[in-house]
Amino acid sequence: MVAVVMAVVMAFCLCACNGGNGQNEAPTPATEPKLQTEPPASTSGSGTLPKPSAPTSDIPLDVDSATTQMDAIPKHEAPTIASGEVVISLEYERQSGSASNQYAIWIEDMDGNYIQTLYASRWTANGGYKSRPDSIALWARKSDLAAMPKSDVDAISGATPRAGTQTYTWDLATNTGGMITTGEYRFFVEGTLRWKNYVLYSGVIEIGDKPVTVQASVDYFYESSDRYAALTGESPENNMITDVKATFVPNGF
Repeated sequence: MVAVVMAVVMAFCLCACNGGNGQNEAPTPATEPKLQTEPPASTSGSGTLPKPSAPTSDIPLDVDSATTQMDAIPKHEAPTIASGEVVISLEYERQSGSASNQYAIWIEDMDGNYIQTLYASRWTANGGYKSRPDSIALWARKSDLAAMPKSDVDAISGATPRAGTQTYTWDLATNTGGMITTGEYRFFVEGTLRWKNYVLYSGVIEIGDKPVTVQASVDYFYESSDRYAALTGESPENNMITDVKATFVPNGF
């Protein structure tokens, strides 16, 4: 009997020592998830991920439409060198007395830049503008007469003409020896009527591929001086220069 009791006691103690109730066992650490370093296998069976497709535009490419739009953009063509000549004509009536009978003819571009002189009265061009600054003063300033070489002055100046129709030809050259390009240009005729009184004719002529004739418009400027009264619309000096026009004739006409 005693042996049986001892066996039961020893069995109980053995169970207690082995942690039969689970409280004395070391806890099992939780399994940490592994970091995924490789992409998951493709479900297509190829073993690789499908490549993303290139983005597509919702707007269809219309080659004809694009070409039409490009054609609509203005193209900048190279300027064309003009060819031909311009003839400026006027009616001249010689005046008696002093401080008159001086005039000049010149060309400018549409921005007011001086291009060329066709004619200037010799007395003024050869130094008369210094003693009488009112003599064709606008031309003297525009042409920079004070700085003009003597050879250039001689080439453009001439004696006071006789009464009648006067014509002056421009070969479309500039004062620096180049040639103008096609386009619009201004022409001027300035005449000293008497002392400070003067007349100015002006017009715009197109230099292109067609002949054209332009009648100039006219403005009179009347001003008195120390010893002389201003002219008026009835003064005979107004007849010194009349009927100014310009004609362009291209080569081949």
